[in-house]
Amino acid sequence: MSTDSIADLLTRIRNGLMAGHKTVRVRYSKMAGKILSLLEQEGYIESYEETKEEGNSFPEYKVFLKYTRDGMPVIEMLDRVSKPGRRVYVRNSDLPKVKCGLGIAIISTSQGIMTDREARKRGIGGEVLATVF
Repeated sequence: MSTDSIADLLTRIRNGLMAGHKTVRVRYSKMAGKILSLLEQEGYIESYEETKEEGNSFPEYKVFLKYTRDGMPVIEMLDRVSKPGRRVYVRNSDLPKVKCGLGIAIISTSQGIMTDREARKRGIGGEVLATVF
């Protein structure tokens, strides 16, 4: 059992992309749903849906991964920044720019989970959950 559900989510997506899978299954949580929603809005995954299999009592997310026309994964880098053992908090002036603004940082703020661009626009900081490029 994983104690870090965000790292588990990112690892399952990363492994699915490296293996060339079309879909991956991810454990259900509200945080995972918000992160998947952000990834879908930014165009890093095709879509996701909540599923519940008959034999399994817990719901899951089925994530449809996205590839380029050449068959290469759209996501090149997917890293967890803030970990349970070492949290990383930043002010709005110190928000990271991933690959000079080509990627995104996923930030958990007092106003919800958002990208670094949105947090910069609103002028708020928070915990840097992950970076995506």
